[in-house]
Amino acid sequence: MAAIRGVFSSNFGFIMAAAGSAVGLGNIWGFPTQAASNGGAAFLLMYLVLAFCLAYPAFMAEILIGRYGQANAVSSLQKIANNAWQKKFAITVGLMGLIGASLILSFYSIVAGWMMAHTIEPIAVVVNMPNIAHWLTDFSVSRNLVFTAVFTLFTMFIISKGVENGIEKWSKRLMPFMLLILVLLIIYVLTLDGAKAGVIAYLSPDLSRIFEPNLLLNALGQAFFSLSLGSGVMIIYGSYIAKKENIVSLGAYVTCIDVGIAFLSGLLIIPAMYVAQAQGVEIFNQQGQLLSEDTLVFTVLPHLFTQMGSVGLLCAFAFFALMSVASLTSSISLLEAPVSYVVERFNVSRKRSTIVVSVVIFLISTLIITNFSTLFGLVITISTQYSQPIVAMLCCVFVGWIWHRNSVLNELKQGDITVENSFFWKVWPWYTKLVCPIAITAVFIHKFV
Repeated sequence: MAAIRGVFSSNFGFIMAAAGSAVGLGNIWGFPTQAASNGGAAFLLMYLVLAFCLAYPAFMAEILIGRYGQANAVSSLQKIANNAWQKKFAITVGLMGLIGASLILSFYSIVAGWMMAHTIEPIAVVVNMPNIAHWLTDFSVSRNLVFTAVFTLFTMFIISKGVENGIEKWSKRLMPFMLLILVLLIIYVLTLDGAKAGVIAYLSPDLSRIFEPNLLLNALGQAFFSLSLGSGVMIIYGSYIAKKENIVSLGAYVTCIDVGIAFLSGLLIIPAMYVAQAQGVEIFNQQGQLLSEDTLVFTVLPHLFTQMGSVGLLCAFAFFALMSVASLTSSISLLEAPVSYVVERFNVSRKRSTIVVSVVIFLISTLIITNFSTLFGLVITISTQYSQPIVAMLCCVFVGWIWHRNSVLNELKQGDITVENSFFWKVWPWYTKLVCPIAITAVFIHKFV
């Protein structure tokens, strides 16, 4: 018999869990490199504008679907549907999201395993185990399989404990810990030579660049994808929110935390890049373009840490511990999406569902690792460039075009009886109906033209 559905026990628990899902490698790794490649402060400015004006409305659509449905992503979408074809459409969209989340987790676990290996490497150096240290940072099938499995086990453990004792409990622990490490690293990096130039590049915008098409579309894509939209994750998290809670303010808090940590990540990575440059590391080519964008975390920063001597070992440990925690807070939500569907659809216990789904995803990860050059990039493309934008757009279509307006309003009123007179209600419905689908479609088309 399947366990009774869980629920977040507090607003803080939901905020930490949802923010943890949103705050992952996309924020701490992806955002700074996007900013460095797209005008620094100009990219930051437009990212902030688009995150609140477009990503937040789409985010609200997903958690509202979940809170209304009080079920997994597929069932919640079905409850909004009004006729047979809409229900079939709902099943298709929901399953696309769950498959997308599973594929994302299959490659995400591999990358997270790299982060865990690099976290342990400074310890191996300190205890004088050079062969182990080399293996931990060497790109090998054995290293990748071992740490992907270890990371998968960590994620399984948390999900198997349920909503309150697993997702919420560990999100409350991991998120503050991650933020503490991030702030301490920022403080240290800002004391180093070259950091000031990085701060200026990051915070002093060239306003002539803010309307460049590539910059706008990249900022829009970063805003949508960093909030975990289009994978069914926020629908299931929304389903664990009590009806009495003000979902509008909760969504705003999560968006602010996500954007805030992305900002802080840029304040760490970009000054660190300029510190490395001041120490002779080549960061930009002659045209001013960022080098090693995709491998920045594993090339430029470790080289910088090496230049710091013994202090660098501590910084390397702290940085990759930060990346590992960020990976885990996101992987929790990615695994919860398909697990919740299996629990509710097939009436299977949470522990058994967690094991079955995790094993399937690990097998996909193993297939990717053993055929890395062929499958790694392909899986990333399918899941993040195809699945996510399409599902995010279709969720907005559900709320804007299929879900009756009065029903949407009544769902919002359960947490705030005055919401009908708010600025949010005057703007959000048509934003979700028209602006968000068009904007997401623009990002999607941009990737393939």
